[in-house]
Amino acid sequence: MDAPTPIRSAADLVRLGPVIPVVVLDDAADAVPLARALLRGGVRTMEITLRTPAALPALREVATRVPEMVVGAGTVLTAAQVDEAAAAGARFLVSPGATARLTRAALDTGLPYLPGAGTVGEMMALAEAGLTTVKFFPAAAAGGPAYLAALSQPLPDLTFCPTGGVSADTAPRWLALPNVACVGGSWLTPAAAVRSRDEATLTALARRAAALGSDGGSG
Repeated sequence: MDAPTPIRSAADLVRLGPVIPVVVLDDAADAVPLARALLRGGVRTMEITLRTPAALPALREVATRVPEMVVGAGTVLTAAQVDEAAAAGARFLVSPGATARLTRAALDTGLPYLPGAGTVGEMMALAEAGLTTVKFFPAAAAGGPAYLAALSQPLPDLTFCPTGGVSADTAPRWLALPNVACVGGSWLTPAAAVRSRDEATLTALARRAAALGSDGGSG
């Protein structure tokens, strides 16, 4: 069994690969086969979103049984969810936005935290709090690559992980931006393939996503 990949910050997290899979699970039993399929394809991170009752049990299963996968909790909305995710073994936290209370709770865990922001003001507030690695969300609806490219000069110290409406086809355009380290996407883990545990399909999708890092992306 491989040793867990050490990550100390969100900056470390976003450089583990060009794509962080954004995963929604309805059955916790699907989590371990999915994690192993992603790893075989070269994807070392996995964000399990807290959108279903299966999410926390799934996170715990991956953290316990597939320690070489860097598994985290996404769609974290409250301080209580921060505590629950950390207790389940999350190695990082991701939120669609950030409030002062949520940010404080996330930082208190010591886990890498990737807060969401969609406007310049939100990004500046996160930078003031010392958070310079940010999830740009919802990426496609909030302005797309052109919007984020325009921020590289006024906000030169921020690094982004665009998520929301990013696809296999559009990912290379995002990854070509100088202020983007990786993207978040759900296309790697289609629901039908996850439910049927079609590991061959999931591994093939992961392999193509991992290869984006050598196709001109900065991840």
